[in-house]
Amino acid sequence: MKKGSGVEATRSSMQLTVSDEEFEGNSSILCTVETFMRLLPIGLCVTALVIMLKNSEENEYGSVAYTDIGAFRYMVHANGICAGYSLISAVIVALRRPSTIPRAWTFFVLDQVLTYLILAAGAVSAEVLYLAEKGDTSTAWSSACGSFGQFCHKVTASTAITFFAVVCYVVLSLISSYKLFSKYDAPAPLTNPAKA
Repeated sequence: MKKGSGVEATRSSMQLTVSDEEFEGNSSILCTVETFMRLLPIGLCVTALVIMLKNSEENEYGSVAYTDIGAFRYMVHANGICAGYSLISAVIVALRRPSTIPRAWTFFVLDQVLTYLILAAGAVSAEVLYLAEKGDTSTAWSSACGSFGQFCHKVTASTAITFFAVVCYVVLSLISSYKLFSKYDAPAPLTNPAKA
């Protein structure tokens, strides 16, 4: 009986070792994916930012620049903040230090905040761009993109790139959520006192 229980103990310890190795392998893959997903928004945010910073047009109808419209200024600032955060967080994740619960909570909260920040920037810019393209007949506001086509094309490009960055941040939010909540045990099942 002792011999059999020793074999069972050896089997279970081998299963634990295999599962630990699998966990470390999965953790390494997740860390690599997370590092890549944190680096990708840097290029996207900087590209959207540069396109918008250089966006101005002057013609016989007047002149327009991104600084004239608050939504586009907000998008520039949001892209700059997100690019900086992505760089710092990518460096921290690439160091591959053991993840603690406070660190997991910090990444979770910051990823959520920056996801909503960049989403709001893209949404408000898309709304202003829509009004510039279509106008608003109820307020007698005519389309501005007919007169400032090059400006609108650059705004469209910058807004589209910003939405690609939003997708990256959504994925990062999912990864940080998984890394945080996988540290907690599943809740214990409720027992029914009537059955006991």
